[in-house]
Amino acid sequence: MTEQDLHTLPSEFDRKTILIVDDAPENLMLLGELLQAEYRVRAANSGARALQVLASDPRPDLVLLDVMMPEMDGYEVIRRLKQQEQTRDIPVIFITAMTAAADEERGLALGALDYITKPFSPAIVQARVRAQLELKTARDRLADQNQWLEHEVERRVAENQRIRDLSVKALACLAEVRDKETGLHIARTQSYVEILAFELRHHPRFAAALADGRLEEIIRAAPLHDIGKIGIPDAILLKPASLTDEEFEVMKTHSAIGGAAIKSAIEQVLLAAGEEDTDGAFSFLNVASEIAYYHHEKWDGTGYPVGLEGDAIPVSARLMALADVFDALSCSRVYKKPYSLDETVRIILEGRGTHFDPDVVDAFTACREQFIAVAKDMADNEARWIE
Repeated sequence: MTEQDLHTLPSEFDRKTILIVDDAPENLMLLGELLQAEYRVRAANSGARALQVLASDPRPDLVLLDVMMPEMDGYEVIRRLKQQEQTRDIPVIFITAMTAAADEERGLALGALDYITKPFSPAIVQARVRAQLELKTARDRLADQNQWLEHEVERRVAENQRIRDLSVKALACLAEVRDKETGLHIARTQSYVEILAFELRHHPRFAAALADGRLEEIIRAAPLHDIGKIGIPDAILLKPASLTDEEFEVMKTHSAIGGAAIKSAIEQVLLAAGEEDTDGAFSFLNVASEIAYYHHEKWDGTGYPVGLEGDAIPVSARLMALADVFDALSCSRVYKKPYSLDETVRIILEGRGTHFDPDVVDAFTACREQFIAVAKDMADNEARWIE
C-alpha cells in the first residue's frame, strides 16, 4: 500500500459501520475480510441476532442482509427494521443466490436499495457498498440542512412575530401615554376578545370569520382599538370630569381617526412597493383597522362612526365592542365608580340584540366566569379610568 493510499483511507473515527447478516460463516468471513480495510464490520449469523445489533448503539450505517436464513429470513428482518423509527433509514443491500426477478422485486418493495448476488464479486461488493453509503451521507446531510432550515424559519417567524407584537404594544401604548388613566385596559380587553373568539370559533355564524389564522389576528390586533385617541385634544382626552355633548362628539372621532390611520399606513406602503394585494402581511393590519374603526358600532345601527347594523359590522369589531363596554363598566372613571360585576353583567345582557350581536352576548354568558377572573386578576392598582 502506497503512502497516498494510506492518506485516502478513512480515519477510525470517520469509518462507517457495516452489519453483515448471513448464517453461513464462510460468507461472513469473506465479506468481513473484503470490507474491514475501509469500514468497521459487525456480523450476525441470524435474523434475530441482527435485530439485537440494530437495536444497540452505535447503529450500523448499512446492512448487508442475506435473504435465505432459517427461522427468520431477510424479508422478515427488513420488514421489522423498517417498522422502527430508529432503524428505518438504514440502507439495506440484500445478498442472495436467488436471481429471479420476482424475488428482487419483493425485496425492493420491502425497502432494500440494492441486490448483490452470490458468488460475490469483490469489486461489485465494494462499489455498491460505497455507492449506498455515499447516498446515505448525502441524504443525512440534506436532512440535517432541512432540519436546520426548518429551525431557522421557525426562529425567524417567531422573531418577526415578537417584533410585530412589540410594535403593536408600542403603538397601543402611545394612546396610553396620553391617557394615563387607561391602566390595564389594553391587556384586559385583549383577554376578553380572546375568550369570546375561542368560544365562537366553531359557531356557524363565526367559524369562517375566525378561520385560517384570523382568530389569532383579531386577538393580536385588539390592543390597537383605541389608537385613534392620539388624535383627540388633551383638553378633551384628559378632562377630569364628564364630557359635554360637544366634547363627546369630538371624542367619538377617535374610532375613525384610528381606523383611517392604519388604513392609510397600509396604502402608503403598498403604493411605495407598487403592489395592490392586501393579504398576507397586511391582513393583520386590515383587521386592526376594522377593529379601531368599527368597535363602537351597535347591532341595532345606532353606533358610530358609520352606523353599521347587524352582520354589516365586522366580527372583530363585534367582539371588541362587548369587551370594551364590559371593561368600561367594571372599572372606575374620574366621573363614576365602577359598577359591580353583577350590574355590569346585567347591562351587557340587556344590550343583547340592541348594542351587541345576540350570539356574542350568548358567548359572553357561557364564559362569564372567565371574564370575571380576568377582571379580578388584572384589576388596576388605582382604579381610575376615562372612556
